[in-house]
Amino acid sequence: MKRGIYILANDKVIDQTLALINSIRFYDQDTPIVMIPYNNDYHKLEELFTHFSNITVFENLDLINRFSQEITQICGNDLLDRPNLLRKLVCWFGPLDEFLYIDTDIVVFNKIADNLNYLANYDFICYDYQHTGGIEQVFQSAIRENNVFSENELKDVFNSGFWISRKGIISEDNLWEVFRDCARYPEYFYLVNSDQTILNYLILKYVPRRFNIARSPEKVPGNWGGSSHFQIQDRILIDPKLNQPLQFIHWAGIRIQPGCSYWEIWDYYRNLNPNLPNYIPPQPVKTSFLRRTLKSIKNQLKL
Repeated sequence: MKRGIYILANDKVIDQTLALINSIRFYDQDTPIVMIPYNNDYHKLEELFTHFSNITVFENLDLINRFSQEITQICGNDLLDRPNLLRKLVCWFGPLDEFLYIDTDIVVFNKIADNLNYLANYDFICYDYQHTGGIEQVFQSAIRENNVFSENELKDVFNSGFWISRKGIISEDNLWEVFRDCARYPEYFYLVNSDQTILNYLILKYVPRRFNIARSPEKVPGNWGGSSHFQIQDRILIDPKLNQPLQFIHWAGIRIQPGCSYWEIWDYYRNLNPNLPNYIPPQPVKTSFLRRTLKSIKNQLKL
């Protein structure tokens, strides 16, 4: 049985990807990492994989392209926001028998692949507190009003940036039926987060043996970068309310840049590998004199 980690990336997110991989490899030198290309612009990133052990690009690019074409055929060109994010769904049809999927706006603080052991009892595992906010940013209210899922099932909504599953529990027929439902009932889906809404619908509909680590009987830390109470200790984050280390930090919805929450953590892991090019922070966008003048006039009109 082959176990490993999938990521979805391209050259646009080189620095985020390197920070994530540096953190994984700091705690775990062996677990295979497979990159699913977000689009065709990934070859600069691929060249840097030579500085790491056991990282490959998803080999079956024809499968990825076929998936993208099938999604477009079912849903059209305009229904889904950032449809390439849905390429992460090929995880169920790739080379890994048991896998952990991780978004690139994450860094980890332990041997994160150990979470694959939860698959001894479940078919799908996530780890977040998305459910505490209800279905917001996952589904629209029509899904509740039409009783598509029970209230108990809707308590299982999750963030699509970190999850665990195994090959074989989702079929292509399952997948295309979900996209057909999306095309038929777009009022159910929160389409500005197309990967999150589709993935949640897929799991709630077809995978009953699911588990959210955050809903364990024993209290566990959260992991959102927007939470302000975490403390830095020895290059990891601690939740002082529980006196427990975080497994990972996820800057979901937050631009990773100097001054953002827990920037020093991200910066540390990005620069952990001396063989990689130095990180150069993006320069602030210069505003033209005309734009500054118009903004000043608007602000004065508001007074």
